[in-house]
Amino acid sequence: MRVYLGLVAKQPGAGIPEAMLHTVRDAIDSAFPVPPEVIRSREWHRPGITMFAWTNEPDDSRRPPLLETGHDRVTGVNGYLAAPDDVNRLAAMPALDTEAVGGCFSAFRATEDELSAATAIHRVCPVYYAETPDVHVIGSRALLVHLAGGGERVEWDVLALQSMVRQGYFLSDETPYRGVSALPPSSSVTVKGGRRTVTTTPLPSAVPAPTSRREKKELVGELASALLATVEPLRAAGEPVNLALTGGRDSRLIAATLHAAGIPLRATTNGLDTHPDVIIAGRVARALRVEHTVIPPARAEKKDAIVVEHPLARAYETLRACEGMTSAYESIVGYLPYSAKPTMSGQSGEILRAGGLLLLQTDLTEKALRRRVDVTFLRDPALFTEEANEHARELAGPWRERAPLEALDHMYIAYKVGRWHAGARAGSLRRGDQIWPFLDNRVVRAALGLDQTWRLSEEVIYELLGVLAPSLRDIPVEGKPWRFSVGRRYYPWQRRPQVLTAPKTGGGGWNWRTSPGEELTGLIRDHVLGRLDLLAPIVRPDEVRKLFAEPVLKKPNQAWHLYTVATMLGGEYPGKEPQGLPRVHIPIPS
Repeated sequence: MRVYLGLVAKQPGAGIPEAMLHTVRDAIDSAFPVPPEVIRSREWHRPGITMFAWTNEPDDSRRPPLLETGHDRVTGVNGYLAAPDDVNRLAAMPALDTEAVGGCFSAFRATEDELSAATAIHRVCPVYYAETPDVHVIGSRALLVHLAGGGERVEWDVLALQSMVRQGYFLSDETPYRGVSALPPSSSVTVKGGRRTVTTTPLPSAVPAPTSRREKKELVGELASALLATVEPLRAAGEPVNLALTGGRDSRLIAATLHAAGIPLRATTNGLDTHPDVIIAGRVARALRVEHTVIPPARAEKKDAIVVEHPLARAYETLRACEGMTSAYESIVGYLPYSAKPTMSGQSGEILRAGGLLLLQTDLTEKALRRRVDVTFLRDPALFTEEANEHARELAGPWRERAPLEALDHMYIAYKVGRWHAGARAGSLRRGDQIWPFLDNRVVRAALGLDQTWRLSEEVIYELLGVLAPSLRDIPVEGKPWRFSVGRRYYPWQRRPQVLTAPKTGGGGWNWRTSPGEELTGLIRDHVLGRLDLLAPIVRPDEVRKLFAEPVLKKPNQAWHLYTVATMLGGEYPGKEPQGLPRVHIPIPS
């Protein structure tokens, strides 16, 4: 994981105050969610401009380097480039622009008279910016950008947190920190001559769905080429890629991409030998002639309860890793020492299927799609104050004016990927920088250019398999059949796509976060109700009390969101990690 922060004085000829430099150096321990002893740093100083960089990478072997320096400039890449030498392209650009560069990254650059940063098309590697009376601040961690201002304590943007309580992530460019904004997707922020400029390139509009086999082949071929380019950095890994392989669509497509690129891989699947994930993954591995390891679930004596960490310990670690951008309802990958071992999964493959917001829809009429836009921004309006609801309506306004199919597609990229996933993946980035083919800048751009209904049909992924590894198309998928195959007429000589489904079991879907039991419910209730005065600007106290009226939570995800925000506003974060908290017993339903 890499962290960047740039400072530039507003007044020409003015320097960066020495006290601010010391504040930044002291603040990194709070803003970088790894043990302080593993952090390495570099600095670049010119009159009136400074660039800081930190990493928990154990050495300088990863390319590009933490800071790529030239005679009059310095460039840093947060994330990875498909071609590491592209850092020189970014350094040489007259205006920082990520559109033609492959990888999953954001870029930071300082010259003798300019500070700039840019996001890729999905901003999953985020950029944040703020200003003080004397200095502009740009960085990759929002808390660090906020603390660089030198305030004695964190100032929260309480109204912005209404989105966190509704959805568990931000549906805007706001952050929890007053005065700190997230840079939009496919954007750059530049400070020169004391003035800040933000430039945004609109996300691509989709072309109509192809009407001929030739046109379909051409569009799929372009996307396949973009996918193949994403895995090029893995040629230098020196060992096979470990792929988490399931019976679904997305990890299979990653396996096909690696196979077509000639990148060695081995597959790992978690589950019992009788589960469709294991059966199908085994068939995929045999078709590609790669090693396949099955990790069965741990067997134990029958128990009537599980023991989990105290919710405050969980919330603190989530806030520390995700900076208040992700709810403690989510399970965030914990810290482990940085490893360069290449690992991959099919995560974020929904982008090639028109995004999670559209995948939730069965009714694709304009009225139903517009209702989805509204519900996304204005969930549970009765719980919120009128001020909070009005703020949500203002955020929804620009999206309501757009064609709803494209709006939901782009909302998924801008918010679900660019805000929720950007926050949540900070936990895993501490362990190493994985290659994410479905989050590659050029792959996402190519995918967004394809008709949403065509992507939603899943035919795009099916056709990609035919280009990259044809033998995988006829292996069944787990769960539900390919969407394009439902109701489709097949001639006798055509092969119908197959599906395998796991048998339903009584307790198979139980999750302690959504079935918290009375003890955990009580802890969450007491924590939230004890801070109702802090939450009152965005939620109605009487409605919150109704939420906790039952012995066991009826809306546990909403309660976790409230708990997360209450922890921020209550002052438990940032600060020292809570100690001595008892663990919690949660009964397992029979």
